[in-house]
Amino acid sequence: MLYVEANGARIPSIGLGTWELRGRVCARVVEQALRLGYRHIDTAQVYENEREVGEGLRSSHVKRDDVFVTTKVWTTHFAPNDLLRSAKESLVRLRMSDVDLLLLHWPNAHVPLAETLGALAHAKELGLARHIGVSNFTVGLIEEAVALCPQPLVCDQVEYHPYLDQTKVRDACAQAGMALVAYSPIAKGHIKSDAVLTRIGAAHRKSAAQVCLRWLVQQDVVAIPRSSKIERLSENIEIFDFTLDDAEMAEISALANDGGRLTDFGFAPKWD
Repeated sequence: MLYVEANGARIPSIGLGTWELRGRVCARVVEQALRLGYRHIDTAQVYENEREVGEGLRSSHVKRDDVFVTTKVWTTHFAPNDLLRSAKESLVRLRMSDVDLLLLHWPNAHVPLAETLGALAHAKELGLARHIGVSNFTVGLIEEAVALCPQPLVCDQVEYHPYLDQTKVRDACAQAGMALVAYSPIAKGHIKSDAVLTRIGAAHRKSAAQVCLRWLVQQDVVAIPRSSKIERLSENIEIFDFTLDDAEMAEISALANDGGRLTDFGFAPKWD
């Protein structure tokens, strides 16, 4: 496993995303992923599966300290007292004394960012989280957050895959010593039939998805693919035994297009 170092955090470069995984399925997938060698699990309050993520971790018998666990505070809990209360509730559901990383899930223009970040930093100071960061923040919001936050931010978690150019956000993160964490890293499965990725994969005896994840990891990006299929879990982590050359990296990057974004909501910020 490779790691990305960012402002004191050491984040495993492949993690398991758990969005839309629920109940027994979620617990089983988390347990299997950890047994296969995953050491990074990503959840969120709004996924309503923190309890099952904790169950899966305990069932795996992998030591808690060996697993990097991320959860995210939902936007309705951004007022300072709400944020701290909701972070504690997340820990109760996970049955953990802290998480490795606590993120703001989306920007919320209705609560002053300075207040929310002050509370997020306070959660870290209280020992509820070892590290803190943001998700779905634009370049402007990253710069604002870094300037306002009393504690170092370790990442911005955003949608990132070959069809969506995130160079500006990646550069802004690098400038601030932050990692970029990619959700939907295989474009919700759209890349599986991509001719370019399939051809490059064939040359390395790898799948299009493995090529896609390798492309991210070689940019020092952390990827958190979600899967409920055990064989897919194995495939997604078997990307450390080959390397893409510069020409292949460039060819994959050239797949980006204006319609590449797959996750967008009315409350989303004005994207870069």
